[in-house]
Amino acid sequence: MSGLQKKLSLGFGGLLLIILAIGIQGIFHLTRLGESIDVILRENYRSVVACQEMKEALERIDSGILFVLLGERDKGSELVGRNSLSFERALKVELNNITLPGEGEKAARIQQLYEQYKGSLEAIENAGVPLALRRDTYFSKSLPIFRQIKDTADEILQMNQENMNEANDNARRNAASARRQMYVLLLAGIIVATGFFFITSRWILRPINRLIKSADEIGRGNLDLVVQSDSRDEIGHLSKAFDTMASNLREFRRTGQAKLMRVQRATQQAFDSLPDAIAVIDFQGTVEVATVLARDAFGLKQNTKIQDTKFPLVMDICQRAIKSGHSVVPENGKTIIQQFVQGEERFFRPEAQPIRDQEGQPTGAVLVLKDVTQLRQQDEMKRGIISTVSHQLKTPLTSIRMAIHVLLEEKVGSLTEKQVELLLAAREDSDRLHNILNNLLDISRIESGRAAMHLQKKHPNILVLDAVDLFTLAANDRGVAIRAELRGDLPEVWADVTQIGHVFSNLLSNALRYTDPGGEIIIAAAADEACVIFEVTDTGRGIPPEYLSTVFERFFRVPDQGKETGAGLGLAIVKEIVAAHGGTVSAKSTEGRGSTFAFTLRRADRTAKEETGS
Repeated sequence: MSGLQKKLSLGFGGLLLIILAIGIQGIFHLTRLGESIDVILRENYRSVVACQEMKEALERIDSGILFVLLGERDKGSELVGRNSLSFERALKVELNNITLPGEGEKAARIQQLYEQYKGSLEAIENAGVPLALRRDTYFSKSLPIFRQIKDTADEILQMNQENMNEANDNARRNAASARRQMYVLLLAGIIVATGFFFITSRWILRPINRLIKSADEIGRGNLDLVVQSDSRDEIGHLSKAFDTMASNLREFRRTGQAKLMRVQRATQQAFDSLPDAIAVIDFQGTVEVATVLARDAFGLKQNTKIQDTKFPLVMDICQRAIKSGHSVVPENGKTIIQQFVQGEERFFRPEAQPIRDQEGQPTGAVLVLKDVTQLRQQDEMKRGIISTVSHQLKTPLTSIRMAIHVLLEEKVGSLTEKQVELLLAAREDSDRLHNILNNLLDISRIESGRAAMHLQKKHPNILVLDAVDLFTLAANDRGVAIRAELRGDLPEVWADVTQIGHVFSNLLSNALRYTDPGGEIIIAAAADEACVIFEVTDTGRGIPPEYLSTVFERFFRVPDQGKETGAGLGLAIVKEIVAAHGGTVSAKSTEGRGSTFAFTLRRADRTAKEETGS
């Protein structure tokens, strides 16, 4: 058989034939049983009931005659009349329900005897006839007829009962025969179903199971598998399709592997030409591709685990990038890794970029260890130059300031009004230059670590109130309100009082400088899990949003802020001092409505002094 449909049709067709045969046989036998029962009920049972009623009515009529003969005429006549009607109704039923041979003759005989019986009853009931004659009529004529009628009714009843028994036996035999035939048909159905099951297992289930096993093997990568099939039906065609699919997959794998190898080699060559240490990490943390520098300097070889690296910072930023799906770029200055490469000291700044699939889900990360050795050297050189120049300039500047002071006191001669004006301008510029040099030296000392931080536990409210007291007079002179919003539940912080005083001084100086009279400056503090956040908010001119990211850089000054702007070192000093305390700084502003500068200090109840600072 060539088609799966034909095989299924054969199997299910046999079962259908068995079901139809069982159904037809059941209907046939049920019909026969119904007919047998109908015969019993319709024919014989009605005759039996009619004969029984005739016998009972006849007995009561005879009882009525006896009442008449005993002198109770009225009671006897009433009993005779009522039961005569019952007898006649039953006789009529019997005459109309003749079903057996000889039953009609017996019913006619009952009718004839009943007519004679009625004649004798009239003679007995006639009151004009002497009682002795009526009694003689009863015993000689009425009673024999009574017995004949009763015997004939018994014969009819017996005939119908015998026929009912015979019909019942026939019904039982039919039922037994039907049961046997049903058993045979059910057995045949079970045999056919069992045979169909085994045939189905051979024709359908076995090839399907073979296909399932083959599909599992292909799914595990065994593309060299050949699916065997000796049938020409749809499963055979499916097996050939599986073979074709496996062949195509083998070809795709071969070409794909070749292409992948080319891409990997090209990627590796491109990576090896990069100056930075770069590695591609998959979702499980395994290194897939890495540059020569990443392999040699950090041990990030192919197929190694990022968890096995001896650099916890590298492992941490990779895992954060993969889990969060966002870039991880640690803050500068705190995440520089020092490593010796070929005997040369070099510095690297790590960062990680997530790799996403088409749905945007992270599938890995690109680790970049940027070589910042040259930048670090340039920063050190720049700091050294600034420090050297500041020190070299400070001595002659001090002499110039002293000379200007002596001239203004007119100890070497009197001055004209124009000369005083020029000397005052020179003194103002020299003071401004002196402040710039001091700021540069402060930044240099903080960055180099030469500015020792004397950290101690201080309550935030004390730091804020000290800062407000220093600037209350200056704020009143400018017509600017200054106030502190303090809370009593703030924890103590680790702080160098002098350095934090410089932070508040720079922030409040800027706020006063750019807040017009009638404005307001607010200093507030609030605590979170790890630190206390200080905020200095003013209602001044504000900062354009494009400059907020650069306000903490050295020598940066917001354009178009007038002549009151400083040298652009105040906020840079604020950032360095706060960073030395282990905190962070930030700024937010709305142009024309004011600015808020915030910095954080570590809580003393959550952080040890040794953990604070960079």
